[in-house]
Amino acid sequence: MEFDILILGSDANAYYMARCAHEAYHKKAYLIGKDRLAFTKFSNILKIQYESDLWNEKRFVEIINSFAKKRKEKKVLTISTNETYSEFLMNNKKILESNLVFSEPPIDILKNLTNKENFYKTYKNRGLDFPDTFYFDCTKNTILPSTLTFPIIVKPANVISYNHLNFEGKNKIYKIENQEELENTIEKIKNAGYEDKLIIQEYISGDDSYLFDAVVYVDLNGKVKVLSFAQIGLQERSKSMVGNAAVLINGFNTFEGNTEEMKKKIENFMEGISYRGFAEFDMKYDQKTKRFKVLEINARQGRCSYYISALGANLVKILVDDLIYKIDIPKQVLTEEILLSFVPKKIIKKYIENPAFQKEALYLWKQKKVVFPMIYKKDKNWKRFLMIRKRLYHYTIEYKNSYWRS
Repeated sequence: MEFDILILGSDANAYYMARCAHEAYHKKAYLIGKDRLAFTKFSNILKIQYESDLWNEKRFVEIINSFAKKRKEKKVLTISTNETYSEFLMNNKKILESNLVFSEPPIDILKNLTNKENFYKTYKNRGLDFPDTFYFDCTKNTILPSTLTFPIIVKPANVISYNHLNFEGKNKIYKIENQEELENTIEKIKNAGYEDKLIIQEYISGDDSYLFDAVVYVDLNGKVKVLSFAQIGLQERSKSMVGNAAVLINGFNTFEGNTEEMKKKIENFMEGISYRGFAEFDMKYDQKTKRFKVLEINARQGRCSYYISALGANLVKILVDDLIYKIDIPKQVLTEEILLSFVPKKIIKKYIENPAFQKEALYLWKQKKVVFPMIYKKDKNWKRFLMIRKRLYHYTIEYKNSYWRS
């Protein structure tokens, strides 16, 4: 059966999904994006169309329906790389062209995962552990609890609404050290036009190596078919990227937490809520309770999820086999060690605080068991080559000047 691949978005996630498509099928994917981001704009493995009003839901439907109508004889595997496009797809499923195929969770589940207040409240008794959490309503004079123990974490409950705002000092996540800083941060976010809840959450102590990542795929029959579990050594350090892994090792854990038990919890949870498609779990190991606490679940593949392709679970092939060919995908619990890195080796040597993790990362690098999501030898473009070199250089500056401290 003939099919085309359409990727929605133009960030790093979009790039490695195009790479997965090229690696699996040796053909270019199509991309419709809002912004000319460097990750994708110089690529030779993509056919790119930019639409400045792609975040307008009505125009979104018109744009991708127009794309699909030109290919009526083919299925169009449609891949979202962010929550906005995922919601647009599910909101308009009945009026989208029938040859557009995609795997997204039901809209109520999608909204529960996207809105962090809904997420913590809806799933608090579903077998997962969460950090202690308080909700601050930016539309009311909510009284802050007097029992807050600093440092704490502040982040938006409504990720989609927050992502559409631009203001000076905007962070993806805020680590707050005292009451005055908390009040100033809330005021800044309110003044920017944010009119929803903020999550005020306990800070689980520990450096970046206390963070963990899991990638999950649930097929059309509601069964978990792919599951990874990776320890993060470094997270990104720019204001808009903190919370995203920069270095991780799949199948590795330097702590006492029972990873097999946590993987079973993840599998039971995803099948129990009738999820469909890819998801990424962001977790942090709590050394006090010896448990992995779930910080959030992204209702899509994450920015760092490419590593599962290097372990034989090509993300695009999984979607094609499940959604287009309707193949019963064999279950893969990915335990093999592999290193994923967005940063150069010198960053690993200088900034990873966990010596056991650092040692293993450098060993895997030496053994060539390392993958770089943004570096694809078959994507030959000198502008892209220069962009990658520049990006690697800028990591030195970002880590040196980072506002984030463990």
